[in-house]
Amino acid sequence: MSSDTSPVEHTHEVGAPAAGLRKRKDGGSRDLTRPPAPEPLPIPVYDNHTHLEFEDGLDVLDPLDSLARAEAVGVRGVVQVGTDLETSRWSAQLAASDPRVLAAVALHPNEAPRLDAQGLLSEHLSEIARLAAQPRVRAIGETGLDFFRTGDDGRAAQIESFEAHIEIAKANGLALQIHDRDAHDEVVAVLRRVGAPERTVFHCFSGDAALARVCAEHGWYLSFAGTLTFKNAPALREALAVADPSRVLVETDAPFLTPVPFRGRPNAPYLMPHTLRRMAEVLEEPLDGLCARLAANTERVYGAWAMDADE
Repeated sequence: MSSDTSPVEHTHEVGAPAAGLRKRKDGGSRDLTRPPAPEPLPIPVYDNHTHLEFEDGLDVLDPLDSLARAEAVGVRGVVQVGTDLETSRWSAQLAASDPRVLAAVALHPNEAPRLDAQGLLSEHLSEIARLAAQPRVRAIGETGLDFFRTGDDGRAAQIESFEAHIEIAKANGLALQIHDRDAHDEVVAVLRRVGAPERTVFHCFSGDAALARVCAEHGWYLSFAGTLTFKNAPALREALAVADPSRVLVETDAPFLTPVPFRGRPNAPYLMPHTLRRMAEVLEEPLDGLCARLAANTERVYGAWAMDADE
């Protein structure tokens, strides 16, 4: 989830997997009209980090509508990401019911200090570990460190939670999706000290070329979101240019971080082609070749989307 997330409000409890779970507040200043669909991609790809539990905009899309619109423009599947127990359970449920969805489950780093203060962190981590055993759960995330919203007094709880999530990922042979805000050096230090899972992904990569080289050194993946298209993000484009091509992924982090030319409006997986086309421009390579490589990279991290008969 973007570190720019607006406040959210709960709308109802988890029910049918297709039901929205939370509503994003608009703050009264956003353009809530939904952008039109872009030109379809030449080769299908995957959105490796999205939040379909959010309802957003005037034209509200439920998760199944969102998935259908994504398919129509060449986004064949998504990784639906949890940030607490409620959304993690919902994500696992949706993934179990729809072959276009895989799930990631975790406690967001900004949840850790609150849970620790309530004496609930260990209990909630145990539930994440239980969810991790489900076959359609393919990643632990989003976890990591966020020193923008959490002060010094909450950092120990964030680090404890991050380390526990790393161990859950390794114990279950799952990928790790990292949320990293204002904590690049500390995230890398934890990964080096504890030992990163074989497939470690920096979700919504926010570093520079130097961090991209560190990731290449360790075989970690960089996932680029709509922020890559922003005018004020040259460091992200420099990072993409030097990144190991076999370790690059793409995401929306929807409903946040809508790519240019629709920045600020409601985001959804069907808008990811805008980010991909900007990536192709930065890399100066054909769009079809980029799409094919990103699809292969994503499947290497999360496995196949198709459902087995016993799932």
